[in-house]
Amino acid sequence: QVQPVESGGGLVQAGGTLRLSCGVSGSIFDINAMGWYRQAPGKQRLLVATITPDGTTTYADAVKGRFTISRDNGKNTVYLQMTTLQPEDTDVYYCGARIRSRYNSDWNDYWGQGTQVTVSS
Repeated sequence: QVQPVESGGGLVQAGGTLRLSCGVSGSIFDINAMGWYRQAPGKQRLLVATITPDGTTTYADAVKGRFTISRDNGKNTVYLQMTTLQPEDTDVYYCGARIRSRYNSDWNDYWGQGTQVTVSS
């Protein structure tokens, strides 16, 4: 069983900061890309940021310069530092990772349960 678990969401005022963490546990053989996504009720899940094992990052235009994604490969953990938060950043944020487990040679995408980020004006 492979499971990403997010933490760090919450309520913050506009202009504030939050740091999300996502640790992956279970029978992991290897982890490829890891990322953060956001989703509003009834809407499509959208990319926020991704990071490869060698540290190459991509960001959605709306968060460039405000959010920073990083990862600790030794801890199987990915982080999202969120600064200058705005009310429009409010959503449920999901961690996703492309993982090869010890029992399956295929790469598969795994998702966390999501963490709520709410930014008040």
